[in-house]
Amino acid sequence: AAAQEERFTRKKHDAGFPHQAVQYCLREGGVGLNDVDLVAFYDKPLLKFSRLVQTYAAFAPRGIESFGVSMPLWLGEKLFLKRLLARELAACGALTAARLRERIVFSEHHLSHAASAFYPSPFDDAVVLTMDGVGEWATTSLAMGSGAKLEVHKEIHFPHSLGLLYSAFTYYTGFKVNSGEYKVMGLAPYGQPRFAQAIYDNLLDLKADGSFRLNQDYFNYCTGLTMTNERFDALFGAPRRKPEERLGQREMDLAASVQAVTEEVVLRLTRAAAKDTGSANLCLAGGVALNCVANGKVLRDRAFRKMWIQPAAGDAGGALGAALAAYHLHKGMPRPALKGRADRMNGAYLGPAF
Repeated sequence: AAAQEERFTRKKHDAGFPHQAVQYCLREGGVGLNDVDLVAFYDKPLLKFSRLVQTYAAFAPRGIESFGVSMPLWLGEKLFLKRLLARELAACGALTAARLRERIVFSEHHLSHAASAFYPSPFDDAVVLTMDGVGEWATTSLAMGSGAKLEVHKEIHFPHSLGLLYSAFTYYTGFKVNSGEYKVMGLAPYGQPRFAQAIYDNLLDLKADGSFRLNQDYFNYCTGLTMTNERFDALFGAPRRKPEERLGQREMDLAASVQAVTEEVVLRLTRAAAKDTGSANLCLAGGVALNCVANGKVLRDRAFRKMWIQPAAGDAGGALGAALAAYHLHKGMPRPALKGRADRMNGAYLGPAF
């Protein structure tokens, strides 16, 4: 069983504690919280906090406004996440918060993503490519899965992020970051990638193996409250589109450009992974793996013979991955046999039936 809280509350990206989703999963399993061995969370808060502090220190004195906004949230709640989780979970069952604290484990963000893709896949062994905005430090990672084992071998670290590059253009074209990226992908076919070369020349240093670095002179996400800055505006000839302004050909061309660049990065990463590992199987996860157009290009490229993509490739699927990582890596449990099924997840319909 798996479900997002937004499906119960009807609030898109509901950030509240998932009380109803937890209760649904317990009901579906016919268990209470006292029957649950472990509760897994898809992030390591201390590592993420370390990244924030080191980033602010590296860019100081820039970012003082953003620092002032984020630190109270971290010091008040996020840094003491185990205590918060135990307290909220106690409201879902008979166990006390103190008993629940002993059962809570944390998985690194990209390991959670990789686990969400590899363990439900039909493959006994596979390359697992995770691409997103940022977890703790990793923004792109390559893991190898074999049997019940899963290990991350390579990472690209923040602030260099394919997901954040895409989100920067989501912001610049007037859409909401971490929500409107699919609109940019949908807008891309109506434009021409006339800004792609400007991205390569100024924003993105892309290598043959798909590794890359972003030129932080054009971005504001490390220390500011926006994704891009005035230099980004000057490069593309205008300030960002306001959210309610009419979409024009320029926005369509910007969308086409960042989509074309994203596809090229993903293709270089997958080709290099296939060449380096010799594996025939690829699993994808992370928010960038929700870009089904890029996924289609990878499929048709045939660098890998078979692909399996986590349907909930974004952070919602990270919860599923954390549970699977706890089951297989922390508890050492074997993977179930396929028994003629298409995958080990029994499809994507894991929430309540109508």
